[in-house]
Amino acid sequence: MPDGGNQTGSRVAFFGGSFDPPHRGHLAIAQAALSALQLDTVLFAPVGAQPLKPTGSTASFEDRLAMTRLAIDGVPGFAISLLDAPTPTGAPNYTIDTLQTLRSQLPAGGALFCLMGADSFIGLRRWHRGAEIPFVAPLIVASRPGQPLDELADVLPTGLDLDPEPSESTGPVDLRTYTLRTPAGAAAPFYLLPGLHIDLSATAIRQQIRAARSQSGSSPDLPPAVVAYIAAHALYQ
Repeated sequence: MPDGGNQTGSRVAFFGGSFDPPHRGHLAIAQAALSALQLDTVLFAPVGAQPLKPTGSTASFEDRLAMTRLAIDGVPGFAISLLDAPTPTGAPNYTIDTLQTLRSQLPAGGALFCLMGADSFIGLRRWHRGAEIPFVAPLIVASRPGQPLDELADVLPTGLDLDPEPSESTGPVDLRTYTLRTPAGAAAPFYLLPGLHIDLSATAIRQQIRAARSQSGSSPDLPPAVVAYIAAHALYQ
């Protein structure tokens, strides 16, 4: 839920990540999901401590949160969530726990989704209780252009199968629908956004900033407000 307040709307996608820094690729993925699945809200949730990144993020949580606020400011349907903020004990933030909490806060009849890029999805089998996540919140995965579905199916958590369903994309965003199944017969929808021409990496952007040795000026990969924040706080030097 946004900043600890009541969630507005019933179709919500949770979009967790480091956002170190938040870039135009993140915004494009969220906008595509918002449009394709007629979502009410995409919740951007900077993570406190990622279990699979023991060294942590480059920027502090406070800086990443501030940059994410600036990146989505004024965009209809985008909001901040603090559900993945650092825990009092410093324990890792597990997506399965965050999604279960968020699901319990939705209004009756609400629909919760989990939005992620292909890079995150490829590592799903290493996530804490990763095989359960799609059944708490159906996945929306933004793949690279031309990325074959077999490549995604091959990295599913053990025991999950992926079956195609009839898909009719009537809007400007291509959307493919599948069904995830377990050996026990449980099923959950799976959504693929296959046509996003996005090839941005937060790691590469940080390297570009370091190489430039200056955070002044504009960047085609970052919202102007984020560029200004990085410069003002001398991040990623």
